[in-house]
Amino acid sequence: MKKILSSILSILFIISIVACGNNTISNNNTVTEKKKFVVGFDAEYPPYGYLNDNGEYTGFDLELAEEVCKRLGYELVKQPIDWDSKDMELNSGSIDCIWNGFTVTGRENNYTWSIPYVDNSIVVVVNNESNIKDLADLSGKTVIVQAGSSGLSALEDESIPENIDLKNSFKDLLQCQDYNSAFMNLESGLVDAIVVDIGVAKFQLNNRKDQFRMLDTDISKEQYAIGFKKGNIELKDIVEKTVIDMYKDGSFMNIAKKYESFSLPNMICIGEYIK
Repeated sequence: MKKILSSILSILFIISIVACGNNTISNNNTVTEKKKFVVGFDAEYPPYGYLNDNGEYTGFDLELAEEVCKRLGYELVKQPIDWDSKDMELNSGSIDCIWNGFTVTGRENNYTWSIPYVDNSIVVVVNNESNIKDLADLSGKTVIVQAGSSGLSALEDESIPENIDLKNSFKDLLQCQDYNSAFMNLESGLVDAIVVDIGVAKFQLNNRKDQFRMLDTDISKEQYAIGFKKGNIELKDIVEKTVIDMYKDGSFMNIAKKYESFSLPNMICIGEYIK
């Protein structure tokens, strides 16, 4: 019996060592789980979140989230989502926040928001050879926008009558799941114009300068912030404070400067909201 008991104890000891290898061990030798911070993002929304040439998810917002997790000791989980299903993902607890060029305007009461950090405009992109010169020329044209996007919200904002009139002047307003598809449709001539966030527009223009151009007149101006489930003030405060600390010590702007080709440093507005 002693030999059997000794064998059982040995097996249990080995299992405990393996189990500890899957956890973070603190200095006092107690086993602790590393908190996961699950960020929901659109994987086709450069420069804020996208799949790079190495097959890795990256972008301005994801780099900010990485630095936040590094400082808090969290494990970052980058969770690509269907943008049109973002509310379901957040409310079900599948993600902890929506952090990916997420517009506050029109959604003020739907989420618990961090302070804004990027000024954003909604613009129109057309093919270079198009005869569309201004917003009035969109009358009778086929326009495309991402489903559930701030561009769609801007066109449907009843507090801005001119945008409602603009939308009603289109021949068709189509919706797609991502902006990569929208630009493919524009390039092929299936649509005449795209309504899109300026950061995404500049990304496409920088990559294909000879293919597209942006109209001079904006449809609307708005701001980006981090969206948490309504009422989740505790997590919002923790993340927001860390982001503010990053801005104060310069690391926030160092990340933004990596995306200078998209004019991101000039779009940063977080300093205006820090007391």
